[in-house]
Amino acid sequence: MNNTVTPIVLLVSLAALGAAAGGYWFGTQSADTTADVSSASSTGSSPAGRKPLFYRHPMNPDVTSPVPAKDSMGMDYVPVYADDGQTAGPAGTVQIDPVTVQTIGVRTATAVRRSLSRSIQTVGRVDYDEQRLVRLHPKTEGWIEQLFVDTTGAAVRRDAVLLSLYSPQLVSTQQEYVLAFKNLETLRASPFPDVRQGAAELLETTLQRLRFLDVPEHQIADLIRTLEVRKELHIHSPADGIVIHIGAREGQYVTPQTELYTIADLSKVWVYVDIYEDELPWVHVGDQATIKVAALPGETFQGTLSYIYPYAERKTRTIKVRMEFDNPGRLLKPDMFADVSIAASVLPDVIVVPSEAIIRSGVREQIFVQRAPGKFEPREVTLGVSSQGWTEIKAGIEAGDEVVVSAQFLIDSESKLREATAKMREISND
Repeated sequence: MNNTVTPIVLLVSLAALGAAAGGYWFGTQSADTTADVSSASSTGSSPAGRKPLFYRHPMNPDVTSPVPAKDSMGMDYVPVYADDGQTAGPAGTVQIDPVTVQTIGVRTATAVRRSLSRSIQTVGRVDYDEQRLVRLHPKTEGWIEQLFVDTTGAAVRRDAVLLSLYSPQLVSTQQEYVLAFKNLETLRASPFPDVRQGAAELLETTLQRLRFLDVPEHQIADLIRTLEVRKELHIHSPADGIVIHIGAREGQYVTPQTELYTIADLSKVWVYVDIYEDELPWVHVGDQATIKVAALPGETFQGTLSYIYPYAERKTRTIKVRMEFDNPGRLLKPDMFADVSIAASVLPDVIVVPSEAIIRSGVREQIFVQRAPGKFEPREVTLGVSSQGWTEIKAGIEAGDEVVVSAQFLIDSESKLREATAKMREISND
């Protein structure tokens, strides 16, 4: 039994001695390596003798340090060295080798001069032409004796009789005219010119007062011819149109504050549309517009943009625009909805680039320009309007420049790192 145990004990002892020897050698090598790294970090230079500009976080390039440091996980910051002028140019210029350019899928396009146009599609609402609305009020107090037009929607012609009115003031004015006429007849043979002239002026003044009270001319003519005072006097329509409101009925007492009728001329209509703020630079007074309504399939109406309102709607953040349309046959009805197409003004001969080339950071707009194969320079640009995948560039690049339209966000990340490097270089030189 003792002969069996002795070899096993011997094997275990030899294994333990081998492990201890290996551990000692690995620990020695690790200590030597750590010492070399610590020595390089403490001296602040690379094995080739170059001095780092600064040190950056191994996981977040935006976090840097002017001296060697470790992150919260114990990882060493990575030294960053000068690039020996390989990307000479403005701060942020990036030099990428051709293989990497192909790998990340960099594509470019040429900034060109061309005309930009845009067709704005929206929905509008048909409404009355405010300049063709008539609100009829009596010029005196009285009672309505008879309504000749007593339904809304009725079509009326200019000078058509709408109602008859009994007004004590109109009756007394007629009586004054009759008395003034008889007085003039009596004094016509007077030897005093002033007397005759005063009687004639009194007659003319009374007649003028009837006209001011809107007594129709045909009833004034009847009064002059017959000298008969009428109890009822007519009120006529002042325009062609459709009655859209009746404010009084037969037997009702009315005053000058009473709105008797509202009459709308529908030979022309207005169409209101709401446009968004980014569409506002495109629209101008005088632009042509086309509308279609569901009630008239296949019918189109041509009109003109006549007014852009000087304020925005608080809730929708849109701007109201008014257009005018001829309405033959009164086919367009107020409060109809219409599909609207506005042929916005054309911007001729402007510098444009594909809209996808623009990097918008919220603080500035930027484009990368290819200055040479693999060499990309960031340019801050001023933008104009956008349409059909193109954006106007008002400042920052010229026609003929090659701009990056894909993978620019990868280039932008490297550019920011290069820019930070340049800034740190300036600090170290100071």
